[in-house]
Amino acid sequence: MKKRNKKLIQGLVALSAGLVLAVIAASAIGSADISFGDSAKILLARIPLLNGMIPMDDIKPTHEAILLKIRLPRIFLAALVGSALSVSGVAYQGIFKNPMADPFVLGISSGAALGATLVIVTGFNVGIAGLSSVSVGAFTGALLAAYIVYNVGRVGNRTPVVTLLLAGIAVNYLLSSMISLIMSLNRDEMEHIIFWTMGSFSTADWLQILVAFVPIAFGTTYLLTYARDLNALAIGEESAKGVGVDTEKVKKNILVVASVITAAAVSVSGIIGFVGLVIPHVVRIISGPDHRTLLPFSILGGAVFLVISDTLARTVVMPGELPIGIITSVFGAPYFLYLLYRNKTRSSVR
Repeated sequence: MKKRNKKLIQGLVALSAGLVLAVIAASAIGSADISFGDSAKILLARIPLLNGMIPMDDIKPTHEAILLKIRLPRIFLAALVGSALSVSGVAYQGIFKNPMADPFVLGISSGAALGATLVIVTGFNVGIAGLSSVSVGAFTGALLAAYIVYNVGRVGNRTPVVTLLLAGIAVNYLLSSMISLIMSLNRDEMEHIIFWTMGSFSTADWLQILVAFVPIAFGTTYLLTYARDLNALAIGEESAKGVGVDTEKVKKNILVVASVITAAAVSVSGIIGFVGLVIPHVVRIISGPDHRTLLPFSILGGAVFLVISDTLARTVVMPGELPIGIITSVFGAPYFLYLLYRNKTRSSVR
């Protein structure tokens, strides 16, 4: 027990330090030349305990404004979304007992894309609580898609994971075809739709972060309390029932909460693939399969990964930026192929 706790603390400290360094480095990178040291000073000066202790005389007001109003919001939003997608990926993989499951397995990505597409083409302009109308449409579409998949896949009072997966695939295809139809009938908005579906943090602001933070933070905390149940489900539902786990209730609760977390993340970022697939696997290799360690490590790992990816997205092409979904796909797709190859090799050996 002491050894596991020591490993957990050491891992959390290392990942937290990595996240802090990634945030400072990302805030210093961009078209405006702000040094790493100046970025660190500006950030540290915002910590209440250090307020007034950090010399700011040599910091240009324009640099401070750029960092606090433009760079930091998108960096913090990237970290928040990365954590959300990663922890949701762990939850889905634990529920489905499938290493290929990700946060979009229940049709959430297609639902969000359809909701955003409908708002874009209709020009519907009603924001809620700081979220744009497109974000509201995406959030609504994502939750509706998850609701449809869950009810289609449910058999009486049971939710067989195979049926849920098949329902998710079917709904994904159906919604994707609807999006394609709408795009073909509204070619003037096609570029806007495509850019949204590939993900971006270019419109991030502090109010948007606050609105997304609430459901993601509460949902993530809730999932952390189910770490032992996910460990029990990993050895089989019958075995989990034998140790007192109400498997159907646990599955339902985790699916609902993970879907809300994913919907909240997608609504402010667009569709960013592979984060919830790749990060849990990388973390699992380092920390092992115990969800008591896997969940918190994935939260920090996802934040670090998406902060780095977003920094590459906005700096690799100047002027302008790449959709962040392209960057995550460059990293994620090869790793996905590696997983398929490894699983195939293991199966052939057996």
